[in-house]
Amino acid sequence: MIDRKAIATLVLSAAALVGLVTSEGYSDTAIIPIKDDVPTLGFGSTEGVKLGDRTTPVKALARALQDIQKFEGAVKKCVVVPLHQYEYDTYIDLAYNIGTGAFCRSTLVKKLNTTDYAGACQEILRWDRAKGIKIKGLTVRRQAEYQKCIGK
Repeated sequence: MIDRKAIATLVLSAAALVGLVTSEGYSDTAIIPIKDDVPTLGFGSTEGVKLGDRTTPVKALARALQDIQKFEGAVKKCVVVPLHQYEYDTYIDLAYNIGTGAFCRSTLVKKLNTTDYAGACQEILRWDRAKGIKIKGLTVRRQAEYQKCIGK
């Protein structure tokens, strides 16, 4: 098996990008995806989005790529251990969905930074709720992320 690489040398893979935007779904008009949530546009972008904003698939993908670069930078600051590409892809996907603050403060990152790789992957399954309510779509997404995280 290929050794883990220093996180500073990793970038999101093309396959992970496709998976991320597919998981997020697309909306050409800003929506509130879950009651009391923030407005979301394109492929899950939230920063500066207001209800009524509109986009196109090309602009939304460009925005998602910009957002991903910000998430990668933030994750690289809080994760200090080497990772396999598939682990990195999974953690960027998760951080994109839950936010870097929640990701970096999580038990997942605490476990990861002590090289408890299996325990960190297991923590992904805990992130299947929104506003305290278990969401079936998030459960399915987290199970898929968990499988990727453990290399399956």
